[in-house]
Amino acid sequence: MAYKKFNFIVLIVILFVACNNTPSVRYVEGNAIGTTYHIKYYSAEDFDVQKGIDSVFYTVNKSMSTYMPQSDISKINRGDTGIVVDEMFKETFQLSKEIHQNTNGYFEPTVGNLVNAYGFGAEILKVELDSTTIDSLLQFVGIEKINITEEGKVEKENPGVYIEFNAIGKGSAVDRIAKYLELHGADNYLVEVGGELSAKGINIEKNSPWRVGIDDPNQTEAKRTISSIITLKDRAMATSGNYRKFRVDSVTGKKYVHTINPNTGLAGKSNLLSASVLAENCALADGYATAFMAMGLEKSKETLEKLLRVDAFLIYNENGEMKTFATKGFQKVLKD
Repeated sequence: MAYKKFNFIVLIVILFVACNNTPSVRYVEGNAIGTTYHIKYYSAEDFDVQKGIDSVFYTVNKSMSTYMPQSDISKINRGDTGIVVDEMFKETFQLSKEIHQNTNGYFEPTVGNLVNAYGFGAEILKVELDSTTIDSLLQFVGIEKINITEEGKVEKENPGVYIEFNAIGKGSAVDRIAKYLELHGADNYLVEVGGELSAKGINIEKNSPWRVGIDDPNQTEAKRTISSIITLKDRAMATSGNYRKFRVDSVTGKKYVHTINPNTGLAGKSNLLSASVLAENCALADGYATAFMAMGLEKSKETLEKLLRVDAFLIYNENGEMKTFATKGFQKVLKD
C-alpha cells in the first residue's frame, strides 16, 4: 500500500509540473522608434518581456537612429571618427551591402543627404531641388564610400557622406525581439513593428498558422483596408509602399514620394504601388521591399528570379487598373 501511495504522489507531482510547463498566451504592445508595435507569443516561462523589448529598442535608437542627435550614427554623420559601432550596426551594414549588390545599387544606405533634401529624413535640408542640387548630392552616394575597420570605426571616403539605415532598421528591431523571445523558450510568436513582421510556429489558440494582412494601396487616411491575407510561419515579411508617405512642396505644389532612386537621385512614382517581401529575417525583407519600390515592376521581377529564399507580392498600376504579381513561393501562402 505504501508503495502504491508513493507512486500516486509521484504521478501528481509529474502532472503538476507538466501543467506548469504549458505555454500561455501573452500580449505586449506600445510605441517605439517612431511607430507602434504589437507582439503575441506563447511561453511557459515567466520573464520580464517588457524589459527585454525596451532594451532592444534602446539599442536600435542608440546605434542607428538618425532622429537622435546622440546616437552613434548621428555622431558619425556629423564627422565623429572615434565612434566604435556595436554588433547591430555591423550586422546591418553587412546586410545592406548584400542587398545593395543583389539589387544593382537600388538599395543604398548612403542616400541620406537626398532623403533629407526631399524632406523625408531626420534633417531638413533647405535647398532648391533642381538638377544641379541633385547632382551635387549624388557625389556623396555610394556604399563603397564607407567602410568599417577591424576596430569597429566607420571610415568615409568623403566626410559629407550621410548614412542612414531607416529602410532596414524596423526589420532589424523585429529580428532582435524575435531572438529575445526564442531565448526565453517562446517557440510560437508573431512580432510586428510598424507593419514589419516575423512569425514562428503557430497561433496555438486557433491551432492554425499565423494570418497577417497586406495593406490595400487604395486605402484612405481615415480607414485602413486589407487587399490580401497570407499565412506566415517561420518567416518574416515587410511591406513598402508610396501610398502613405509623400510630401507636397508648399511652393510648387509638386508631390514627392518617399522612395528615391539612388542612381538618379530622383523621387518619383514607379508603376509599383507596394511591395511585400518574405525572407528568412525581417531586416532582409525590409531592405528588399524598399529596393523593389525604387526598381519598379520589371526590374523587381528580374531580380526575384535570381534570389534564393526571397518571395514577393507586388501590387502595381497598369493603365489605371490595379494588378498583382506573386512569386511561386508567395502564391503558396496567399489565402483566398
